[in-house]
Parts: sequence; C-alpha cells; structure tokens
Amino acid sequence: MRAIGLLGGTFNPIHLGHLRLAEELSMALNLDEVRFIPSANPPHKSAPSVSAKDRAHMVALAIEDNPKFQLDTQELARNGASYTIDTLKNLREDLGADTSLCLIIGSDAFVKLDTWHEWQALITYCHIVLVQRPQPNLSALNATLETFLSEHYTDNNHDLLNNAAGFISMQAITALDISSTSIRTDLYTQKSARYLVPDSVLNYIAQHQLYR
Repeated sequence: MRAIGLLGGTFNPIHLGHLRLAEELSMALNLDEVRFIPSANPPHKSAPSVSAKDRAHMVALAIEDNPKFQLDTQELARNGASYTIDTLKNLREDLGADTSLCLIIGSDAFVKLDTWHEWQALITYCHIVLVQRPQPNLSALNATLETFLSEHYTDNNHDLLNNAAGFISMQAITALDISSTSIRTDLYTQKSARYLVPDSVLNYIAQHQLYR
C-alpha cells in the first residue's frame, strides 16, 4: 500500500523545522511522499499577513530539491475556510481506498482537535500522526479526546502502512524550536533569519519585500 504524509499549515514562512519534521517522518514511517498543503484561510487563525500565492511559492522553493516532497495547492483554489476534512475527502477521492494517508499534526494542535470542522470524521479518511513539540501538552486533553486517542492509538507503524486510515500514532522527532512567528518578528525588526529558513526562501522574501 502506498503511504503519503500530509503536512498542512500556513507556512508563513516555511522554515527548516517543517522540512526536518517531514524528512524524519518520511524515514520513520517509510512514506512514499510528503505533501505540503498551504492553507489559504485557516479557520483557527487570523488571516496570514502574506498572500497564499507567495506562501505557496516559498514552499515550492524550499522543497524543490527533495523528490519525495510535493506541493499541494488545492486549499488555495477553494473559497471559504480551509477545512482539513474537505482536503481529505478530495484526496481520498483522487487516490482511492488503497492509499494510506497520514495527517501530520503537532501535539499542541491535537488538544484542540475537537474544535475542528467534522473532526470525528477525520479518522475515517486518514491516520493521524502526532509529533511532539519542544513542549508537548497532551496532558491537557479533555475526556472526549482522551477516549478518541485510546480508541485509535497504535505504537506499531505497520498499522499505518497496511491500512488506509483509522489509527493514531505518536512519533518522536528532533526538537527544533523554530517558529514562523519568531521568524516573522526577526524579519520585521531586520534581524537575520539565516539558518532558520532555506536560503532560496530568504532570497524570495528579500526580492518581494515580504515581512517588512
């Protein structure tokens, strides 16, 4: 069964933490592909300060030298809020039932999963791969999410590769404490973001005078 990782976000901007996360999970889970899916209108965040077109260009530049990494712009082509469930439905329709879809989210996002649109249906379209942030906070799970986690949890990666959807896995990654928020602050204050962001992305930011 083919296995595809799905990494969504505003990528405002994409940074080395995103890329290292994708690389480590690609190796740990033996993924055939990791799709980077920029969000146009994230329902749980304020509108990004940089256009969807620019953010997608930066992702394309950041991943162009890795054949396993692919840019998926379907959320940018849709009107309204960028709901993950809509993206998963589209992917399942396109890829069929014999592809494992692994939705990669941070443990900090998982504690708010029950606020996502049609959140309980997510697990019928994909696996959920939880990655530990530098300061994981799964202890803050409410009873509903604790039950959801326990009902679907597996510590066997083969479950993700041999089934199209239905499992939750936790994966340890190298804790690179890099955030798009801090990078934007550095750029706004004219500090260096070198070695936090790929050089090709920094060049694009400078060329288009972003985050000024």
